[in-house]
Amino acid sequence: MSEFKNLTTYNPGEIEKNWYEFWEKQGYFHEEVDESKKPFSIVLPPPNVTGQLHMGHALDNTLQDILIRFKRMQGYNVLWMPGTDHAGIATQVKVEQNLKETEGKSRYDLGREEFVKRVWKWKEEYGSTIVKQIRSLGASCDWTRERFTLDDGYYKAVREVFVSLYEKGLIYRGERIANWCPSCHTVLSDIEVEHSDEAGHLWFIKYPVVGEAGRFVTVATTRPETMFGDVAVAVNPEDDRYKDIIGKTLLLPFVNREIPVIADDYVDPSFGTGCVKITPAHDPNDFEMGQRHNLESIVVMNLDATMNSEAGHFEGMTREAARKQVVAELKEQGLLEKIEDHEHSVGHCSRCNTIVEPLVSKQWFVKMASLAEPALKVVKDKDIEFVPERFTKTYTNWLENIRDWCISRQLWWGHRIPAWYCDDCGEIIVSKEDVIVCPKCGGHVHQEEDVLDTWFSSALWPFATMGWPEQTKELAQWYPTSVMVTGYDIIFFWVARMIFMGLEFEKEIPFKHVFIHGLVRDSLGRKMSKSLGNGINPLDVINEYGADALRFTLVTGNTPGNDMRFYMERVEANRNFANKIWNAAKFVIMNLDNYDPEFVPNEEDFALADRWIIDTYNNAVATITNNLDKFELGEAAAGVYDFIWNSYCDWFIELAKPRLYNKEGGRDRAVVQYLLVTILRHMLELLHPFMPFVTEHIWQHLPHEGESIVVAPWPTALPFADQSTAAAQMNIMMDAIKGIRNMRAEMNVPMGKRSAVILAVTDESLRTMVSEHQDYFKTLGWAESVTILGADDAKPENATVTVVNGLEVYLLLKDLIDVTKERERLTKEKETLKKEIARLEGKLGNPGFVAKAPADVVAKEQAKLAEYQQKQQAVIEREEFLKTL
Repeated sequence: MSEFKNLTTYNPGEIEKNWYEFWEKQGYFHEEVDESKKPFSIVLPPPNVTGQLHMGHALDNTLQDILIRFKRMQGYNVLWMPGTDHAGIATQVKVEQNLKETEGKSRYDLGREEFVKRVWKWKEEYGSTIVKQIRSLGASCDWTRERFTLDDGYYKAVREVFVSLYEKGLIYRGERIANWCPSCHTVLSDIEVEHSDEAGHLWFIKYPVVGEAGRFVTVATTRPETMFGDVAVAVNPEDDRYKDIIGKTLLLPFVNREIPVIADDYVDPSFGTGCVKITPAHDPNDFEMGQRHNLESIVVMNLDATMNSEAGHFEGMTREAARKQVVAELKEQGLLEKIEDHEHSVGHCSRCNTIVEPLVSKQWFVKMASLAEPALKVVKDKDIEFVPERFTKTYTNWLENIRDWCISRQLWWGHRIPAWYCDDCGEIIVSKEDVIVCPKCGGHVHQEEDVLDTWFSSALWPFATMGWPEQTKELAQWYPTSVMVTGYDIIFFWVARMIFMGLEFEKEIPFKHVFIHGLVRDSLGRKMSKSLGNGINPLDVINEYGADALRFTLVTGNTPGNDMRFYMERVEANRNFANKIWNAAKFVIMNLDNYDPEFVPNEEDFALADRWIIDTYNNAVATITNNLDKFELGEAAAGVYDFIWNSYCDWFIELAKPRLYNKEGGRDRAVVQYLLVTILRHMLELLHPFMPFVTEHIWQHLPHEGESIVVAPWPTALPFADQSTAAAQMNIMMDAIKGIRNMRAEMNVPMGKRSAVILAVTDESLRTMVSEHQDYFKTLGWAESVTILGADDAKPENATVTVVNGLEVYLLLKDLIDVTKERERLTKEKETLKKEIARLEGKLGNPGFVAKAPADVVAKEQAKLAEYQQKQQAVIEREEFLKTL
């Protein structure tokens, strides 16, 4: 205990690194399969190997760590499986940029094999950065089991899945539309496309009706440069305006190709003119319509988004230049009816910010219909439950409208698709093992150049990390996992895919619960981004305030599924909370002379405050545990905070001081020492999942059993009889004392000044209790003396009073304030308020200010005026009251 006594201030930087190294060295985060225990497992959503810890990671990892530490202390057989994702496009782009900057070369200058070697070298050098940063947060992952999505074993699992799906006819190669980045030169997944609303235009273009001179059909489009790929114009079959032209043909300007007018329910009659140009090769909705109507897809752009030969004399132009020129020439030809401003959503590559081009190309796809059906059923049947439940709708809506999944990427870094093409007979061979010669003709083969979408490999994460396709003991014990903790932004892209892959290959759900959290936003509610410059580096926060303060801020500002605002002031307040616990613990330890660790009190030993703190503690344990089980982590943290700060520190320690300081207290002193130590130790255990470092440090300095708080048992109720009756009486006393404090604050009574307290007991059953515990009013209510009125005693005049359940508490005003000084203070305050009110009334009475100032500014000034007027009225009432004294 001497080491703790010598620490004068709480310094998280001094303790956090040391304790994490201790935990890892002792192996507390690793557990072997133990079938005698209930399993609890989480797979860490693998961060990109290129990544740096950001607030989203910090929130996600903190929530998982809270659950893991909680279940570990409850005695579950726990696995928290960590790892990183190879992040195909993100990693390749980063290495390509570095190659260009340092050597002036592209990947093509190196060739595939040499470039991939460079990426692996980069990964070995920088890929562990985010893992180290996650450690600094206190995450208790089992790092001995760390996985990487390009591990040899993982590669085996990916090939197994690909070949199996191919052999079942669920993977195919074909021409379909997908997101194409003209800069990165690859197909993108939906999550790699960031949409933003941008100001644009609707161009209204007239298409001549064939055979009806002078008649036109006007279409409205946001992309006139794609019109060379138009193969039809569609109208809604219920739109009476156009029923007579369905089946007729139109002449496509510039190209002079005849295209049909078709009917399709998808067309919104209220958009534009109700006539929609159909360009299947450059719009996903048009592509689906083209499939329904057996229409041709005509690609009009090259892979760098310049116009190709299908665009006629516009060939070679960028799409932006072509748009301007097309509009200009349509206007010249009298085919541009009008232009309207139009705001619409535009997709950009999340890596390079280039506008994405929907483009038909030959890619590998997964057929989703048969995979989506069981994935929908397990959620509808509540085999998998979303927390909060409202995200079930998000999930089901997506799966019910799902399209085939494009899984090929035109990259070199990733899982190369295990397909080979015979150069002689054209055979396509898909195999788990590398193919050397064509099995059909013995001819030369070459492997598919494309790699798999990163989401394909990460969809296998819950079972591939545990050794699948081998049926390992880890799979048997920890799969299905217990909960998936993730943000709402990847429900579609990752959660759904893990579910249908788990059902397909393990024949079981991958997790029972999906615990959804929101985004961490800045204090103004804005999304953190580089462009706004409002991002906050978690490592900077940890360095200044400690990981415990950051973690507690993230969880106490969090409700499942909702975004949270991040305030540095709250981080500082939570560092102060840790300091409060530190100082409380230091006080307890400094008063443990003659402490007997074997002492256990009897029921009759307890004072009223003891019975109250036992009851309050027992209720707190039950509530906190229940909230953790329900994933209400923010509520659980708030419960721990309230119990520690208010019940234990502000009330029980203060009531315990007189008994501790009485060196002759004997058994009574031993009782209060027992409660202070026991409850403090369990309090730290309740707080440990949220603030692991400071709780470990203090716990180690208290009398305890075991090596570490990490593996200490989760607290349970203290083994004493029900104390609720005594606790209810104590709460009445506390309400009375709070009333005294409030009355003193209203009267501006100096903190150190004591006053007489007069009590009228209106509930006779409380009289004995109040009489026996008058010292509580002296200790916590700054009472100089306590008088309990008899049934016939007159109640005092010229006193201020507070009424609680069964008690009236009086304070004599002459004991509280200097009437002369208080009158002088009120006179000054009234004069100040009078000036402010006059200033604001003048300002708000000025028609120019009210007319020109923003509405929120005017509202603020009106609110100020109302506030000052209320204060003025309160001062006037106070002056009138003082006249009675």
